[in-house]
Amino acid sequence: MSDTQAHFAVLRQTADPAFADALQQLIADGHDRELNRINALEFADRTGLDQEKVISGFLHASRLGLFDMSWNVLCPGCGGVLDAHTTLKSLRHDDYNCALCAAGYEASVDEQVEVAFTVSPRVRHIAAHDPNTLPIWEYFRQMFWSSGIEFDESSVSTLINEVTLEGLELPAGEKAILSLNLPNQFIIVFEPVTHSAHFFAVEGEPTTERQQFSIAFNKSHAPTGTSTMRPGPLRLSLENHADVRVLPSVWIAGDPLHKLLGKRKPILTAKRMLSNQTFRDVFRADNLTVDQRLKITALTFLFTDLKGSTALYERVGDLAAFDLVRAHFHALLEIIASERGAVVKTIGDAVMATFIRPEHALSAGLRMRAAMKQLNTERGKEDLVVKIGIHEGPCLAVTLNERQDYFGQTVNIAARVQSLSTSQEIHLTQPVMESAAVAGILDRAAIKPIQKEAALRGIADKLVVYEIP
Repeated sequence: MSDTQAHFAVLRQTADPAFADALQQLIADGHDRELNRINALEFADRTGLDQEKVISGFLHASRLGLFDMSWNVLCPGCGGVLDAHTTLKSLRHDDYNCALCAAGYEASVDEQVEVAFTVSPRVRHIAAHDPNTLPIWEYFRQMFWSSGIEFDESSVSTLINEVTLEGLELPAGEKAILSLNLPNQFIIVFEPVTHSAHFFAVEGEPTTERQQFSIAFNKSHAPTGTSTMRPGPLRLSLENHADVRVLPSVWIAGDPLHKLLGKRKPILTAKRMLSNQTFRDVFRADNLTVDQRLKITALTFLFTDLKGSTALYERVGDLAAFDLVRAHFHALLEIIASERGAVVKTIGDAVMATFIRPEHALSAGLRMRAAMKQLNTERGKEDLVVKIGIHEGPCLAVTLNERQDYFGQTVNIAARVQSLSTSQEIHLTQPVMESAAVAGILDRAAIKPIQKEAALRGIADKLVVYEIP
């Protein structure tokens, strides 16, 4: 048995066997580009498999060395990959700049960082393992644009025939001269390897005189700027001062380009990965560094606490109480994972969990309450009372006490909201209630929230909260 076969045997034990079969089939029969920067959500849709099982499967496959996981910082404007990292620790919290869009962005892990998977060269060698050998349009397709761009054969045709005036491969140290006829439109000279661009604002009366312009590509000082030109002939001199091949192309910044870049599909974001239980379990060592902090513009927090646990120990004894508390934890953690959440930590008898969407947190909270009711019914007592609070807002992903954690006022409010509960009720904040999906869950369950104002310890202003009785 080969190493790859042995790894797949292990994968079938740790991941969904149907996923392992689909992945093995892809490795055997898939086109090279299908094995580069795989979009896990698209893979799930194409194979008809559950998204969570697919994400978990790719994580286990990466742990076994079958695939390499990458964390790619994306430009929200064009969907280009501004930076690619092999580990979470490599992500920077400072600004990233996109030459094509002539804009800078503070990288947040909500939608600007994708997690993608590429087959390991030890399993199968594909063209993208040597990106400098890819043809120009395959480089754009496989290396520059993210897995969130709908880039099919029709898109390639549009790029070549409707967007591009000229495109070429320019080896290191070489020079090329292009003769162009500039239309009366905005023109971009873009180079994806050094991620550099120059813009031509073409305006005024057409000219028959040949205009001239020179651009030099250098990885250290990628050129970006705007020059005014007149419609008519242009002699464009291009020099490659970088130590790798570059791929300059001259594009018309018109509707076909904007339409091409506007065709998007869902991606596996870093935010979703950080709130994935398998990732937190399997890649425990791939935490953020101590000084690293990543901005998340919206994350849902759920806090629970077991009411009267001290009295419970006194009432039923240490051994019986421990078994009850353990059963309560088992039920809660299973529900959190099944609702696309992840446990950040347990504190005594309390749980802190994160969810990508507030409706997932509410579904988890309602199921937790039902699970405690079931445990109490089985025992014929009402000893297990879980207090639950849910809040959504911005935060920072950080490392605290050698584990990946979260920091900010959103976390503080979520913890305080939980303390408002006195029985089995759940408390939600206004941002959670504003979700249409949350409203849908409450309507279907015929639950009427009770609105009230609450003063939270350590929070200056009173907050509007909603009790789910």
